[in-house]
Amino acid sequence: QVQLVESGGGLVHPGGSLRLSCTASGRIFSSYAMAWFRQAPGKEREFVATISRAAISTSYSDSVKGRFTISRDNAKNTVYLQMNSLKPSDTAVYYCAAGLRIAMGSEEADFGSWGQGTQVTVST
Repeated sequence: QVQLVESGGGLVHPGGSLRLSCTASGRIFSSYAMAWFRQAPGKEREFVATISRAAISTSYSDSVKGRFTISRDNAKNTVYLQMNSLKPSDTAVYYCAAGLRIAMGSEEADFGSWGQGTQVTVST
């Protein structure tokens, strides 16, 4: 496993934007598929976005497609989630995840390393 630390969460109004960051320890970051998941109160953790090892491919859940963008900077051991046009339904704890099992994935079981989470609250 690698150590992951998320940052960038906070309170925003509907329609606002946030940029989440996830920084990994070690120098093999480029070997990992990365993803963002989120968990709202009373709900199970759900997939948000994923990016392949070499950033060749990305994939998004239907609920965020067109609004969120995942990217990575392997030189900085960092993955980002740019979130635009935020809705109250986006309110959740957002988790960064890293995995070696597959090139990219949308299932929790695909990822063996998880960050502590960062709270995103979208409210008036």
